[in-house]
Amino acid sequence: MFIVIEGCDGSGKGEQIRRLKSWLEREHVDFVFARDPGATPLGEKIRSVLLNSSDLDICPTAETALFMASRAQLVHDVLAPALNKGLVVITDRYLLSTVIYQGYAVGASDDGIEEMWRIGTCFANHVVPDVTFVLECPFEVAEERLGRRSVKDRMESKDEIYRRKVAEGYLAASELWSSSAHGRIVGIDGTRSPENIAREIEAIVKSMFT
Repeated sequence: MFIVIEGCDGSGKGEQIRRLKSWLEREHVDFVFARDPGATPLGEKIRSVLLNSSDLDICPTAETALFMASRAQLVHDVLAPALNKGLVVITDRYLLSTVIYQGYAVGASDDGIEEMWRIGTCFANHVVPDVTFVLECPFEVAEERLGRRSVKDRMESKDEIYRRKVAEGYLAASELWSSSAHGRIVGIDGTRSPENIAREIEAIVKSMFT
């Protein structure tokens, strides 16, 4: 089973990943966790460029290509081998992030976004999640949470219009892009308590095991 956790910056994604990993450990389920971009030597170098290099002016096309290159290596080195062994795989972000951050948020057309899905899936060697949980969080709530962070990465530091579009894209993701080609996308109300969100995710994952 391949599970992805998604959401805009400030959605509570990291907390739910920690809770899901702890629950799987308690259930004695063998799993592999990876972050995207990252999780491979190449991926970590690309991640550093994309998130920590605030002095670099990276055009949208180059930015998209870097994310996809990191993902291709992630699938080759980590995801495909783990799935072939029958393990559960969890990733912090995947294809949907590129569609929203590098597509929807910069005003790409519907055709352009669909092409991004197609190319991204090819780069990922057609490894598509069984389920992508999207923590749906209104822009204002996400911004309040982000305001508590002392350090922000390059993506979190982009202008307000961009960040608002990202949040809007995630709110619409389960309606716009949940299809057999993209994998199942499940919207989760990210404004509820972490405990309630975790229970909902656990219940869905448990139902998929049976």
